[in-house]
Amino acid sequence: MESQGTQGTQGGITVQRALELPGLRGGLPEVVAGAERLQRTVRWVHAGEVPNIASLLKGGELLLTTGLGLGARPAEQRVFVRKLAERGIAALVVELGPRFARLPAAIVETARAAGLPLVQLHREVPFVTVTEEVHTEIVNGHYALLQRAEEVHRRCTEALLGGGGIPQVLNVLADFSKNPVFLETADGQLLYAAGAGTECADPLQVWEGLRGHHKDGPPASALLVDVPGGGPGSGSVRARLVLLAVESALLPVHRIAAERAAGSLAVVLMQARQEEELAARGRGDFLTDLAEGRILADDAPAQARVLGFKPGESPLLPVVMRLADGLPPGGGWAVLARAVAEELAAVGVPVLLGVRPVEGRVPLLLGLRSESERTAVADRVAAALRAGVERAGMQRAGALPPVVVVGVAGGWAAASAGLRHAAETATAAQGLVDRPWYDARRLDIDLLLWRLHNYDDSALAAFVDRAIGPLRAHDLRAKPPLLPTLQTYLAHAGRKAETARELHLNRQTLYNRLARISELLGTDLDDPQTVLALSLALRARRHVA
Repeated sequence: MESQGTQGTQGGITVQRALELPGLRGGLPEVVAGAERLQRTVRWVHAGEVPNIASLLKGGELLLTTGLGLGARPAEQRVFVRKLAERGIAALVVELGPRFARLPAAIVETARAAGLPLVQLHREVPFVTVTEEVHTEIVNGHYALLQRAEEVHRRCTEALLGGGGIPQVLNVLADFSKNPVFLETADGQLLYAAGAGTECADPLQVWEGLRGHHKDGPPASALLVDVPGGGPGSGSVRARLVLLAVESALLPVHRIAAERAAGSLAVVLMQARQEEELAARGRGDFLTDLAEGRILADDAPAQARVLGFKPGESPLLPVVMRLADGLPPGGGWAVLARAVAEELAAVGVPVLLGVRPVEGRVPLLLGLRSESERTAVADRVAAALRAGVERAGMQRAGALPPVVVVGVAGGWAAASAGLRHAAETATAAQGLVDRPWYDARRLDIDLLLWRLHNYDDSALAAFVDRAIGPLRAHDLRAKPPLLPTLQTYLAHAGRKAETARELHLNRQTLYNRLARISELLGTDLDDPQTVLALSLALRARRHVA
């Protein structure tokens, strides 16, 4: 961001910059009062010599005068300067000459008391030249301001055209203003919060503090821009952008940028259920930040209350659903969020449901009455999640079914770790035998294998090939295949009677197959180390070609 001493910051120039231009600089300006306020913005320039000139001004002007209208008596001079200060002009510039060889003490003292920048010129200057120069700078400043706002609008448009959504637009505004940005409904309910980088205050904490101290709406220092709805000329408000001056001051350029962005947001919000998806994304961002440690456990309850989740002292149950890869980011996430929320309403416990379209995840937190009901609630939640996917039409034909992983119930710290663990294991569990839901604690081996696959796929492939390569080669050219027999045998911990019963084989046939497996692999199926290696290889083979 430009400093206040440069042009273009607020669509004008500062008093300091005006004094540096050739016209006023040629008059040998001397600041005799208000030197600490030379960063005031000059909105316009006016020259005049009448006593009541203050009534003709609007504020923000740089007033040029030779002093003919200042009055002869100290009382008149004090009134003249005081009225200019009350009008809010940027500065008073007096050219010394026939009227004043030096400025009277009454003028200087009143200007100092009012905090009004007062400048005396020791040489005559053409006021028309000063006016032209300053106005040119102001116009250039306005143009630069509009250029900056237009650049932000271009970035917002590119984000939308590139497949992004409202969160990306709000993040562009937050980065530009260096302050948190909120999108709220017309009645003040939070839809989405965007921060201004990792070093800035968490936006949900800011919002909680905002609503705690300003229950009737944002403070006067906030910047509010309506997002129109209902079509052109309707006058209705669909949502509202709120920018809060937390990290830095809000300037006119930020309002212009926000107004430009509001037009783009209005178009996006006209699409069905956009507000619902946006709110669900906001909750998903909160849950993800909690999982990844960006929100501390001590701060989480207050921020969750902002999002409508009030579990009290109940144990928290983390759940993550992972959908199949290949879903479009903009798919039916709004429909999914509503459908799942409606299905979960029957569960009868507090629920915080979010969506993360980019990762294809649906994270949840539930407040349990007691940890003993974990399994019963998990059953109902998993059924609700899968029903929501069906209602939203987000299960593609031939795609892997959604994976639902349930973590361990506990407090907010445990919920943070549980959400992170569930999110990772939900990805690692894709391709396993379909179940209504998986217990995260029983997927740690699959998680380790998945991490090894991502870290060094060739090492994992080599391990699988060494362990069961001969069986895979056999099953490609001969029948019956032996891998299913080995998998069933290991699943029953080497109990031959149960293995034979599940495979519908007589015992002798099973013994012959096991002997053939031992022969092909050159191993003893009764050796614990061999059994462990084969079990890992069978679980790892879905990760390798």
